[in-house]
Amino acid sequence: MKFDERVYEYLKTVPKGKVVTYGMIALAIGRPRAARQVGNALHRNPYPVVIPCHRVVNREGRLAPAFAFGGVEVQARLLREEGVEVINGFVDLEQYLWRE
Repeated sequence: MKFDERVYEYLKTVPKGKVVTYGMIALAIGRPRAARQVGNALHRNPYPVVIPCHRVVNREGRLAPAFAFGGVEVQARLLREEGVEVINGFVDLEQYLWRE
């Protein structure tokens, strides 16, 4: 399976109302030093509704400043619709981080 496909398959397992980090995805698919490549794969997401890339934040809980599907405001709205509180462009990882 190609790198991008592995990213997408993992991301489909993240439940509504939870977030993961780029690094967590990289680690989960066996490429622990590939967080940046995860971000690149998300920008190429062919099915943004099916593959919930809005559930990915950085290691500090910050939303993507260049969210590929409408900007940070759209990412914040999508997360809020799932019950995730977004404050000043950040998500509280203590509360919303998904732990398998």
